[in-house]
Amino acid sequence: MVQIGYTMMTEQAGPRELVDHVVRAEEAGFDFSVTSDHYFPWLRSQGHSPYAWAVLGAAAQATSRIPLMTYVTCPTFRYHPAVVAQKAATVQLLSEGRFRLGLGSGENLNEHVVGGGWPSVDVRHEMFEEAVEIIRALFKGGHVNHRGTHFDVESARLWDLPETAPPIGIAVSGEQSCELAGRLADLVIATEPKAGLLEAFDRHGGEGKPRVGQLPVCYDPDRDTAIKRAHSQFRWFGSGWKVNSELPHPDSFEAATQFVTPDDVADSIPCGDDPDAFVEAVRPYAEAGFTEVALVQIGGESQPAYLDWSEKTLLPALRDAFG
Repeated sequence: MVQIGYTMMTEQAGPRELVDHVVRAEEAGFDFSVTSDHYFPWLRSQGHSPYAWAVLGAAAQATSRIPLMTYVTCPTFRYHPAVVAQKAATVQLLSEGRFRLGLGSGENLNEHVVGGGWPSVDVRHEMFEEAVEIIRALFKGGHVNHRGTHFDVESARLWDLPETAPPIGIAVSGEQSCELAGRLADLVIATEPKAGLLEAFDRHGGEGKPRVGQLPVCYDPDRDTAIKRAHSQFRWFGSGWKVNSELPHPDSFEAATQFVTPDDVADSIPCGDDPDAFVEAVRPYAEAGFTEVALVQIGGESQPAYLDWSEKTLLPALRDAFG
């Protein structure tokens, strides 16, 4: 059985539209939702990047059933981990227990804005582990003092704590991040259907924990229109984590993807209105062992039509295929 989620992609819609979209996703029957947490869009053609945590607060009030989740927040550069803990506890209260805190080691695209530089991946993982320890300590209640390699916390306390702390998910892309997630996470997050990532997560302590994947899709009744939109806004997706985490600006992604063709995009992203193509795109995630898959419909203005089609056609097809 695979649960199917909806992605509020902050890079492609404004804040009010994102809330409207997740309200409709709840009505349409999606099992859960996730939201990106960016300062920049990947490409200028996407055109947006509102503050994800304000959107989450509004979404928590506007919905009643659908779970919410960051996919993902970096707790080491733009945000101090003590502030991330406070934000997450508040959204958990607002949503009445529907929130999960998805964390990752970040992308230069978003984190460079505070001027702290972009260290090597080993240092970023070291910082990330320390940040997760601080967040978990604050979730336990009481005052927290911490003198670490990368962060200091002085007599911090969360005064509004939910009865159940938000579960923490950690994004993985290789052995080192899988080792961190296996030790520190309540669930694992990935954007590729690689069984090896889940096997590594299990080896390091993750066995039996939820595993959440994400898949871009591009619905449109006209397949050529869908391919054109996917190429315009999402051709960066296939560059891989080692590239995507390092580039500092949308113009960098424009340059890095200048030779990606529409056919290249159509080969990796289901486009059009054939539900079978979408089912087959989800299948590798199910076969790899993912328990949840969040779909990303490409194009902010296309969300209403996509959500109507999902309710009538796509979600029934996915549930017939995967439970």
